[in-house]
Order: sequence, then structure tokens, then C-alpha cells
Amino acid sequence: MLKLTDEGAKITLQGQPPAGDNGLFWFGSALLVGAVAVAMAMSILPERLAIGALALLIVGSFIFNNKRQQHKKAMSGKISSGILWVRTGELVHDNHGKRENIKLTDGDKVTLVGSKLQIIDADNVRKYDISGFETLQEAQATKAILEGQTLNKRHANIKMNSN
Repeated sequence: MLKLTDEGAKITLQGQPPAGDNGLFWFGSALLVGAVAVAMAMSILPERLAIGALALLIVGSFIFNNKRQQHKKAMSGKISSGILWVRTGELVHDNHGKRENIKLTDGDKVTLVGSKLQIIDADNVRKYDISGFETLQEAQATKAILEGQTLNKRHANIKMNSN
């Protein structure tokens, strides 16, 4: 839902948030199982093999954590739910109290792809994908405000909720 403010607009995104990531749970579980296995190996196996099992646990933890960081980085620029506070050249994404302030630089381009906005930097690398708009007009209004165009009430559809 789009609400015009004095400085820009407040837009409530209707999309689904990204699927929950249970990576931390699985990481902790794998470390616990690995630690128990290493403890058993240290009591049963010779010293060199026990040290090898401990080294495998450390290497496995490093690889798992590296993959998790790559996944987290890939998901960082996707916005589909929460509230957007849009002003000229910047927006604030409020997702259940967690706020992210996004400022556009001079080389950033805002493009409309279907009903989704993409913010692309000067090197044509995608910085943000914003989806979850209720209508195409909300996406167009967001793009216009980010680019510095002013909107007034005649550009917006005002919805009245009956109680």
C-alpha cells in the first residue's frame, strides 16, 4: 500500500520474506556431532589418526562456514517484504524493526523490470532487487521518487478501508 508523505512515500511490500535459513542450527549440530566423533577417535585411535580427525573437523567447519557466507551474500540484496520509506536518492527498508538505510550514488541506475525494481551500480552490477509491490503503479512511483520526481495526490490511488 502506497502512502505519500511530505518527503516521499511509505510503501508496504506484500511479498513473502526469503525462506528461513536453518544454517546456524545445522552448523551447530554438525560441530557437535563432529566434536563427539573426534573425542571418540582420540580415545580409540592412535594419536596420529586422532589428530587427523581433529584436522578434518576444523577443515569441514571452515568449508561449511565459507559456503554459508556465500549464500548469505547472495541473498543480501533481495527485498520483498516489510516497509519502504522512499525519498529522493535514498530509501529505508524496515523489516520487522530491522532497518537498512540505502543511499543511491551518482552512478546508480533504477530500472523497472515488470513489477520489480532493480538498483544497478555504475559497473552494471545488481545491488538490490525490490519486489512485493501491490501494483505496478507502486513500483513506478518508487522509481519516480528515487529519481527525484515529485508526486502529488493525483498520481496515487487512495484506498479507503471500511471497518
